[in-house]
Amino acid sequence: MPVQFLLNLLIAVLWVFLKDADTFEFPDFVTGFLIGIVIIFFMHRFFGTPFYLIRAFAMVRLLWIFNYELWTSSLLIMKQILLPNTSFEPGVFTYETKLKTDWEITALALLLMLTPGSVVLRISPSGNEFLIHAMDVKETKPLVLKSIQVYESIILEVTRP
Repeated sequence: MPVQFLLNLLIAVLWVFLKDADTFEFPDFVTGFLIGIVIIFFMHRFFGTPFYLIRAFAMVRLLWIFNYELWTSSLLIMKQILLPNTSFEPGVFTYETKLKTDWEITALALLLMLTPGSVVLRISPSGNEFLIHAMDVKETKPLVLKSIQVYESIILEVTRP
């Protein structure tokens, strides 16, 4: 992926130099970059790796989904805190993940810790089981489990070709 991106930048710079302009102009660079994307798309199978923009779009999608989950869970937590009639049932549950590498497991744990209402208390030594604390087990656990499954699929898209 980094090789493809650097090659794309090189194509864009070459495009700017090959233009008849005396100065560097940003629109020429953008045009060269877009031409580089097309060239690399048609040649990416020769690199032996997937096209680099697929992984870049997966990263943007992960960021977008995380922000959506953060907002929805924040609203739920605010509702639980601000409504006086709400009774909390905090609890702990386990979740077995299908992620394997240390980076994937760490990313999932951090995404869960940043989501309000859930905290990862412990990761098993084998790395495949999370011990998660939920602020309200009855109401929060289904949302946390749904979020975990969404995060897992997106993390797999980012990390594995």
